[in-house]
Amino acid sequence: MDVETVTERAGPREFGPGDEMPREYREAATRMIQFHANSEIMGAYIERPFIRQAPSLDRKLAVSAQVQDEIGHGQLLYRAAEELGVKTREEMLAELENGEGKFLNCFHYPLDDWYELPMIMFFVDGAAMRRQATLKRTSWEPYAHAIDKICFEEGFHIKHGEDILRTLATGSRKDQERLQEAFERWWPRILQFFGPTDDQSTHGDFSMAVGLKTMTNDDLRNAFLNAYVPKAEKYGLELPEYPRVEYHEDDDYYEVYEEDLDWEEFFTVAANEYPTGVGQIEKRRRAQDAVEWVRDAIETPQQGGVDPAAADD
Repeated sequence: MDVETVTERAGPREFGPGDEMPREYREAATRMIQFHANSEIMGAYIERPFIRQAPSLDRKLAVSAQVQDEIGHGQLLYRAAEELGVKTREEMLAELENGEGKFLNCFHYPLDDWYELPMIMFFVDGAAMRRQATLKRTSWEPYAHAIDKICFEEGFHIKHGEDILRTLATGSRKDQERLQEAFERWWPRILQFFGPTDDQSTHGDFSMAVGLKTMTNDDLRNAFLNAYVPKAEKYGLELPEYPRVEYHEDDDYYEVYEEDLDWEEFFTVAANEYPTGVGQIEKRRRAQDAVEWVRDAIETPQQGGVDPAAADD
């Protein structure tokens, strides 16, 4: 099948492992799904410290379940990407470890305290759900199939994040002030979650043409704004002065001044060159190295003296 035929046939869940796809499609789909898989893994890593830091047993259990979900999402997505025949899962994980793998901008910044957690578990996961819901109609069927499960579980993550947000927003004045500070720090990054503006997007046009994406970055950003500015206001959060967000009363929609967003920092982040992102990648590499003995024991149990069957004894 050539690209022209793919473009003509492109539709929801149209293509699968049994189709002879052109190299351009397989590489574009691999890039997109690998990016998503990497983001799930790196998201889990910045949330993981809050399993211990959560203020109650219920919160610890919920954060623990979420971290496990995110790791599982990553594995599902690597499998969907692997079926395109461009890279193996091991190659994609190795790229993430050595700093070549790309992932979402928000996961390049560490979370320093509990007040920041709703910024990821409510706003960022809400933005992710906005994007992922459209991917149920992506043209690569294994990706859409994985998205079905991911969307189901992300719905619980958002509800938990909103519950934390509600608790802090209705807490003491100090709670509310620290929540507002966290919101002001994260809001510009969240607005850049969907990637560069359409006129700066390198791969957007091709992905839209072959049905891998069904909404552009700008359309997704606007849809998120119109859904989540009212939610932020509902919990008493005030939008920072910059980036400016304008409400068009006649047409009832919000619009961000995209020129107010720091695109220079964004592209530094996207290239894995922003200092905090470098630190996140190093943490990932150390974690990968720390469990090397587990992989060795599973792959060569007779040499390591560890037999997985021993767990049944």
